[in-house]
Amino acid sequence: MPRKIRMGMVGGGRGAFIGAVHRMAAAIDGQIELVCGAFSSNPEKSRLSGEDFYLDPSRVYGSYSEMIEKEKALPVDQRMDFVSIVTPNHMHYGPAKMALDNGFHVVSDKPLCFDMEEALELEKTVNETGLIFALTHNYTGYPMVKQAKQMIKHGEFGKIRKVVVEYPQGWLSTLLESSDQKQAAWRTDPKKSGKAGAMGDIGTHAENLAEYITGLKITQLCADISIVVEGRQLDDDGNVLLRFDNGARGILHASQISAGEENDLNIRVYGEKGGLAWSQMEPNTLKVKWLDKPTELRRTGVGPLYPESEAHTRIPAGHPEGYLEAFGNIYRNVAKCIQARVDGVDVDPIYTDFPTVEDGVRGMKFIDKVIESGDTEEVKWVSM
Repeated sequence: MPRKIRMGMVGGGRGAFIGAVHRMAAAIDGQIELVCGAFSSNPEKSRLSGEDFYLDPSRVYGSYSEMIEKEKALPVDQRMDFVSIVTPNHMHYGPAKMALDNGFHVVSDKPLCFDMEEALELEKTVNETGLIFALTHNYTGYPMVKQAKQMIKHGEFGKIRKVVVEYPQGWLSTLLESSDQKQAAWRTDPKKSGKAGAMGDIGTHAENLAEYITGLKITQLCADISIVVEGRQLDDDGNVLLRFDNGARGILHASQISAGEENDLNIRVYGEKGGLAWSQMEPNTLKVKWLDKPTELRRTGVGPLYPESEAHTRIPAGHPEGYLEAFGNIYRNVAKCIQARVDGVDVDPIYTDFPTVEDGVRGMKFIDKVIESGDTEEVKWVSM
C-alpha cells in the first residue's frame, strides 16, 4: 500500500536558507514526510531546529553519523527512506557516502562534492549500491525547460549549432563576506566551497542546464576567470567559451558582481531551423524562433506540449509555477522512484528525470577545467 516516503535531513537548521527551500519543496506534493534530522554540527542547535519542525525529540540527532546509525537500527517500517543533504559543499561527501553504505537513498544539494576525488568515489558507491541519488540542479525541474529539451530531442530545430547560457547575480558586488552574512561567508571560503566561487556556485547550474536542454556534452572549454572585489579569495566573475560533442559552439557567463542582477539564469539555443530562449525569472514562457516563420510563445499548461512538460505542471495555465515547484518536481520524482522500489514495481520512466550522480561528476569536472583554464594569462583550451 502506498505511504509517505520518509526523509531525514543533514544540515538546514535555524537560519539556513537552502534547508528551508528543500523542506518546502519536498512537502509540496504530500508524498514526503520529514521524520528525522541532524540539522547542525552544533547538537543544541540541531535539537532546537527539531523543535521548530515538530519532530520527535528522539529522532533529532547531534551528528549525521548518529542519525544514520540509529535510523538503520529502527524497524524497516519506521526508519527514514532517504537522506536530504543541505550543507555547504565540504560537507556533502561524508553523509552521502555513509548513507549509501548503509542502504539509504540520497538527495543532495549541488555541487556534488568538495573536489573531484570525492566525486569519483561517490559515483563509484552509487553504482555499486544501485541506490537512488539525486542532485538538486533544480532548474531542470521547470516544465518549460523540459519542453525545450524535448523539442531539441525530437529534432524540431535540426542540428544544434550554438548555445549561449548566462547566470548573472549582483549580490556579491561588495565584500559581503566581511560582515556576518552566513551565505556569503561560506560560499567565498575555499575551505568550505572548494576551488571555485561563482563558477562552482552558479556556473555549474549554467553548465548543467546547457547539457540538460541540448542533450549535448561539453568537450572543450576556454575560461577567463576573475576576482573582481578586492580581498575576495575565490572567483566572482567568469566567461567561458564552449565546444560541444556535436561540433556546436557556446558561451557561458556566470557572475556574482553584476550589480542590480537578481537570479537571471537564461539560455538561448540555435539550430539549423530555428532556436529557443528561456529565462528562469519568467519560467512559464518558452520563446521559440524559426528561420522561416514567426516567433512563437509556448506557455506552461497551454497545449499541445510534450508529455514530459505536462507531467511536471501542477496547476492551470496562468498561475505562476516557479522555483519551489521546480525543486518539488525533483523531490516528487525521487519519491515515486523510491515508492516503486518499496512496492516492487516499475516506475513510469517519465519520473526518472532528475539530475544524478553522473551529472554531479560532470559539474565537478567543469569546475576543475574552468579553474585550470582560467588560472593562466594565456588563452588555454582544456578538454572535459
